[in-house]
Amino acid sequence: MLVYEQTSTLAQLEEILLLQQLNLPKNLTTEEKEQEGFLTVEHSLAFLKEMHHECPHTIAIDQGKVIGYALSMHPKFANSIEVLKPMFHEINKVVQNNCNYMVMGQICVSKEYRGKGVFRGLYKAMKEKLPKGFDTIITEVDAKNQRSLQAHEAVGFIELKRYRSEGKKWSLIILT
Repeated sequence: MLVYEQTSTLAQLEEILLLQQLNLPKNLTTEEKEQEGFLTVEHSLAFLKEMHHECPHTIAIDQGKVIGYALSMHPKFANSIEVLKPMFHEINKVVQNNCNYMVMGQICVSKEYRGKGVFRGLYKAMKEKLPKGFDTIITEVDAKNQRSLQAHEAVGFIELKRYRSEGKKWSLIILT
């Protein structure tokens, strides 16, 4: 049975990293990237643990195995990942002072579970378990990643803006 919960063990964080590895561009063909989407950031176990201690990540588990995840990235980590620094800079330009947001740092669903509502379930569970004082979720998607853009739109994200950083075009989006 599929369940959604927040990370609570080191083993779950390690399973997230295994799933992440399978979906990094360096491990995918061009066709897979176009059809299935891809991840941009590769995390270390130490940093994933740091993020978890601030706000546990949301995971989908089936038969005891992590088959999907949505990483919670507290704004205090704005300067921790080089490729994400511009995103936080852009967020600060467009977000009102009364918006207390959590960044969804990365979302991934195991290939065999795609198209079965897991993506939607991860965001629903993440939003329900936002820490007290947080009211929305913001993330960005590589504008070339059409599968991810469409999936985010389908669960209620709207685009705040598009911008360029390090030769890539990004779509900054917020869950409404």
